[in-house]
Amino acid sequence: MAKQQQVVIVGGGVIGLLTAFNLATQGQAVVLLERAGVGQESSWAGGGIVSPLYPWRYSPAVTALAHWSQDFYPQLAERLFATTGVDPQVHTTGLYWLDLDDEPEALAWAVREGRPLSKVDISVAHDAVPVLGGGYSQAIFMANVANVRNPRLVKSLKAALLALPGVTIREQCVVTGFAVDNGRVAGVDTAQGPILGDQVVLAAGAWSGDLLGTLGLSLPVEPVKGQMILYKCDSNFLSSMVLAKGRYAIPRRDGHILIGSTLEHEGFDKTPTETALESLKASAVELIPALAHAEVVGHWAGLRPGSPEGIPYIGPVPGFKGLWLNCGHYRNGLVLAPASCQLFADLLLGNKPIIDPAPYAPEGRINAG
Repeated sequence: MAKQQQVVIVGGGVIGLLTAFNLATQGQAVVLLERAGVGQESSWAGGGIVSPLYPWRYSPAVTALAHWSQDFYPQLAERLFATTGVDPQVHTTGLYWLDLDDEPEALAWAVREGRPLSKVDISVAHDAVPVLGGGYSQAIFMANVANVRNPRLVKSLKAALLALPGVTIREQCVVTGFAVDNGRVAGVDTAQGPILGDQVVLAAGAWSGDLLGTLGLSLPVEPVKGQMILYKCDSNFLSSMVLAKGRYAIPRRDGHILIGSTLEHEGFDKTPTETALESLKASAVELIPALAHAEVVGHWAGLRPGSPEGIPYIGPVPGFKGLWLNCGHYRNGLVLAPASCQLFADLLLGNKPIIDPAPYAPEGRINAG
């Protein structure tokens, strides 16, 4: 067991929560700071597909984290459910991709990576998903893809954390900068005064770039707005996730159907728009015509932490001892969280890392502002 240190974590999304959980279960004292309520930003707003939308389009760095996480999610969910009584609902439905432009690349990737993705006749997709729209001619299917009910995952993680010794969660606590002492980051400044620690972890999603900017460092993480809509149908209405033309439908166990999502560069504006609502509804009806008669029961926007190639920053910040990053997961924060947070804990505690940490190292990827 590593020597106990006080670790201050800035950001209470799924990355911050799971980082805190991994460190606290290894005997570290953790103070988690969240500017609003935990898990209310990107972690709450996303769809929760436990796979990148197009996994073959990513670099090996993202793939390595994704594979480890996908294989780990079911046991993480079981552990959290057993500990807290809150089920994150990891729901394995498989995923159909329809009319892909780069289908050959997808199939070649699956062979190379040993993932269970294969071409199926479009009639097979219609048999499996009877509500699917008729305008498609080709399909590929990956059987073991799950989705996690992200608001429940966040609730479960929070409950698990609060049950552990040495954990403090402070919500409505806005971090304004870092306390630096002789080149070492000794804590953070907040509206309620300084909070000191042995190590400080920046896991603030889309806000991470702005915060690191207070140290004169330029981190290319910026908010990318995404809007979603939610329908309520019968619990067996949609049997599998489907994805076409960049839009997807995700069934929850209770019949809620999520349709997403837009990609908009609007700064920190999270206002849902009528334009996006109409666009998402049109995509929904194209994918699943019966949704034309279903009620939209929710419409919201979130801010993804956009980063170059979607490769997160995981590891120590050069030139500022005591400061660490676990941020910049772009569209795949929920997908990559288990691996990212395990790798992060390995690095901070000096354990053998689960995968090669080099591609995620902040060193060489952030610049003086």
